[in-house]
Amino acid sequence: MTAHTPQQLVEHALATSSADDCIAIVSDSSSANLRWANNTLTTNGVMVSVDVTVVSFVATGAGVATGSVSGSASNPEQVTTLVRAADAAARSASAAEDAAELVADRTSADWDAAPERTGITVYDSFAPALGEAFRAATAEGRLLYGFVNHEVTTTYLGSSRGLRLRHTQPTGHYACTGKDLSLSRSAWVGGATRDFRDVDAAAMAEQVTQRLGWAERQLELPAGRYDTILPPSSVADLMIDAYWGAGARVAHEGESVYSRSGGGTRIGDQIVPSGVHLYSDPDLTGLECAPFNVAGASDNTESVFDNGLPLTRTEWIADGSLAALLQTRHSAAMTGQPVTPMIDNLVLEVDGGHGSEQDLVAGMEKGLLVTCLWYIREVDPQTMLLTGLTRDGVYLVEGGEIVGAVNNFRWNESPIDLLNRFEHASATVPSFSREWGDDYFSRTAMPALRIPDFNMSSVSQAR
Repeated sequence: MTAHTPQQLVEHALATSSADDCIAIVSDSSSANLRWANNTLTTNGVMVSVDVTVVSFVATGAGVATGSVSGSASNPEQVTTLVRAADAAARSASAAEDAAELVADRTSADWDAAPERTGITVYDSFAPALGEAFRAATAEGRLLYGFVNHEVTTTYLGSSRGLRLRHTQPTGHYACTGKDLSLSRSAWVGGATRDFRDVDAAAMAEQVTQRLGWAERQLELPAGRYDTILPPSSVADLMIDAYWGAGARVAHEGESVYSRSGGGTRIGDQIVPSGVHLYSDPDLTGLECAPFNVAGASDNTESVFDNGLPLTRTEWIADGSLAALLQTRHSAAMTGQPVTPMIDNLVLEVDGGHGSEQDLVAGMEKGLLVTCLWYIREVDPQTMLLTGLTRDGVYLVEGGEIVGAVNNFRWNESPIDLLNRFEHASATVPSFSREWGDDYFSRTAMPALRIPDFNMSSVSQAR
């Protein structure tokens, strides 16, 4: 078989389409993973895939109709099948309400470069240290379970209007859960990485051991409002929801927490205290992501017509004021605001934030440290009220020290309310959302926050 480059697949799609315009997106991905349970490596593997999205545009009497089809494709014949389906879908569709002039004539300097790949050697330093952690855990009566994954995706975006854009995205994460032999205690740690050179398996296992030690004493607490410290990972869980829910069109139509009473959005309004900043930046060191917009389909926050738009640092909340929402060119025309597409990272900073979550613990007289939120779902978009569970580590703090673990809870909170109520913030550090980081959104940097009255609405029986 003759291998076909991603560039050749893009060019074949564009040449084959009979639509008035066409966009082809080819994603070449490779991933390597390790999984372990009961102090033993259980599986490992390397996978490679090539996925193609074809977006066809057809002029109609009422405007421009679009059709989008995606699938695995590694040769011209498979791409042709996708192109024909996208062309047919466009011809049978009604005019798109988000129609706009397609972005044209932009070329990446590395367009001709081959896709980059990962492999199992990414764990050359991590794996031996993990083996040592297994031996120590077995000797000391602990069980370790976990998973690491590293993926490199090179995206090629081409269009009949002259776009030829390329971006390589490395994405990695690690997660480890520890249990005692009776399975009555459980603790979790996790994080994100670009290449695993900064991941220390021994340090990961040591943190799990420390948290299991905190849980040697176990206590039961009732539901209620507690002075609570959320570490950066838990803050990331909540801020990602606040970000994903920041669609400009939904806000403009009065359906979200970012809607202004009487109509329109709250852009320009003070929505949280001064000194709070939420932003995205594709060039941020350690959190680098695609510098151009890629959209395989249109929805309330993305438009296929916006493929190729350049992305730059965007302030979502600037010094407490709502500065921008997720905007397509279509929604920007509705709201009268600049075009601000979604960017694949998110940072929360608080003026004066300093120290670590351990420093926040040291300053707490009595309260909770909640290391993991789980099963987060939206209850009310008008207030962005979320509900979820705690899991694998809720610890009681007394006199600035962790004195034991408590039962799990169901909680109900709004991330916007939390940003209005927190009393202390640590310095911002790279973080990893357990709820959303594995599959959806891993590039975040957050502070730990201390909230004086976090709502633990009921006791959960989950262990």
